[in-house]
Amino acid sequence: MTGTAPRILVVEDEDNIATALEFLITREGYDHDRVANGAEALTRIRDTRPNLVLLDVMLPEVSGYEICEGIRTDPSLSGIKVLMMTARGSVIERRKSLELGANGFISKPFELKDLRDEVRRLLAS
Repeated sequence: MTGTAPRILVVEDEDNIATALEFLITREGYDHDRVANGAEALTRIRDTRPNLVLLDVMLPEVSGYEICEGIRTDPSLSGIKVLMMTARGSVIERRKSLELGANGFISKPFELKDLRDEVRRLLAS
């Protein structure tokens, strides 16, 4: 182990949700950054190379689905894990996220424990 904390990028436009995510991430000892709109996300991902992206589906300008697809079609980003988050937690949304290459999916509102467990699972895999 190198001793470097995993890096997580939060792509979330709602401040209250981003604040809760950042609280959890900080408490778990991870490094983190945040982007509040979809248009900036891929550039930030390419620049910072996070271990995990917590990615909202419904974002201003560019959707989480488009960002996930952009990550998966760029071979240099292949090692980045993606956890999709959406308030529209239907089976169709989950299936679409996983088909686009997301490593996990969580419906909002979520329990922080469930999110923490999912983040740990993805970072360990």
